[in-house]
Amino acid sequence: MLKVIIADDEQRICRLVQVLADWEALGMEVIGTAENGFEALDLVKKTHPDILITDIRMPGCDGLELIRQAKLSCAHLEVVIISGYAHFEYAQNAIRYGVGNYLLKPIRREELMETLLKMKERILKRIDEEETTQALHQDNQNKLSRLKGSLLKDLLNGEKIQLSREKLKETYYFDGKGEYYQTFVMKIDCDVRKIDGEAVEILREKAEMTLRNGLEKCCEEMLLYFKGYSVYGLLNYAAGKTSAIRKKLRDCLNQMEAKKRIYGMIEFSMAIGGEVGLPQELEHSLRNAKEAIKERLLEGTGRLLEGVPKGSGRLKQRELDRYAKRIEHAIEVLDAEEAADACQELEQDVIQIPEICGRELYEVVAVAGNLFAARIGIDSVEEIQQEFVAHYCKQCSKKEQLFGELERLQTHLIGQVQESRANESARPIRLAKQYVLQHFSEPITLEEVCEAVGFSVSYFSALFKKETGEGFAKYLTRIRIDEAKNLLRETSLSVGEIGEKVGYSDRKHFTSNFRKIVGLNPAEYRKLYG
Repeated sequence: MLKVIIADDEQRICRLVQVLADWEALGMEVIGTAENGFEALDLVKKTHPDILITDIRMPGCDGLELIRQAKLSCAHLEVVIISGYAHFEYAQNAIRYGVGNYLLKPIRREELMETLLKMKERILKRIDEEETTQALHQDNQNKLSRLKGSLLKDLLNGEKIQLSREKLKETYYFDGKGEYYQTFVMKIDCDVRKIDGEAVEILREKAEMTLRNGLEKCCEEMLLYFKGYSVYGLLNYAAGKTSAIRKKLRDCLNQMEAKKRIYGMIEFSMAIGGEVGLPQELEHSLRNAKEAIKERLLEGTGRLLEGVPKGSGRLKQRELDRYAKRIEHAIEVLDAEEAADACQELEQDVIQIPEICGRELYEVVAVAGNLFAARIGIDSVEEIQQEFVAHYCKQCSKKEQLFGELERLQTHLIGQVQESRANESARPIRLAKQYVLQHFSEPITLEEVCEAVGFSVSYFSALFKKETGEGFAKYLTRIRIDEAKNLLRETSLSVGEIGEKVGYSDRKHFTSNFRKIVGLNPAEYRKLYG
């Protein structure tokens, strides 16, 4: 609804205007009336109406002064002047304040409605144009934000780009006027099985708000890029602000750490990649930040990590070879406990390496997980390997969690293979049982069933006994006798006819087998249960 204020020193004029117009049909609402210019101006400032209908001559603050000051308060205010013929020339002076609508006394309903309708059209058109302009501006801002974000995205993806200050400005719209650049990464560590979707979006929003509030004022230019559970940042700032920037980064991390209990089981860490003065050094700086953040595995979370440690400087192939030998038997017999022991022994071997660093720990576990997935021989190996590294290892904040994920992967894959093999073993049994149910009235032989399911007699016999707990011949007899019991209870067929229907051409043989299993001959069974 459009809001309207009516101002006239004659109350009857105010009431007349209120009564004459069909405000509901116009989509308008009279939110107040005033008897002098001061009251009207106070109402305008408090309520910010869309339309002001005012007499041109009023005591105190007259109509022209009211319009001038009201326009200062509400630039888009539409004004209708009420004037008598004696004051018409006076009313015309209001044109210089952008007033083009006036009503002559006595006010007529048709003229009032027509004037208000035209004003409504102007207001709605203006609102539509403003919304369109705002939408275009927002769309341009979004496009600009994506272009800027693509700088960090390209650097993270290892794109070969020859960066310079001109390239940053022209291609990525990153107009950093400061002398120095600083890259950083804030890592959000949590259990991805419990925290994802909307919860991650909330964490990202909180991280972005904290970083922008803490850093934007002391930077010439700032860029953030979100990928998974990491926030990558690029700062540009003037010389002499190095210490202040690092302090602000620590403050931002401390703020997130202080609130982590609110968010749940979440850890925050931050790493900086080193201050550089040339755009072409940004790739190296960002790579260092990515490597430095892995040191939280040993140094702990909640820290501002800086610099990439040298590490042990040696290959871990000996430890990985020992792990590979240990898991061979575990995979062969599908023993999850034995595989877990191999994982724990690998952890002990690696931790004992002098000067081992977080980066190397991460690499060892990633290789071990890929090795286990490849050795166990399941489908979608590459997909599982990628998910293990990118989705689970990256979310570990401690070395214990990292090796715990390796153990979890081993147990999961062994379980998958066990289930798959169980299904493979059960399939021929299901087929054999189905064949028996369809053909038990015929003289079935074990050889016929084995041919139907595609297995040798010796293998199938052993498998059937293992899976069902009884031999095939005993199972076939039980199925036939169960069906015979049904026919004895529910039909008037003779014992001989029932024997034939369940696969016995010899009545004596049928009666003998029936007595062995049921404890009664067929005739006795019928008398008791038929």
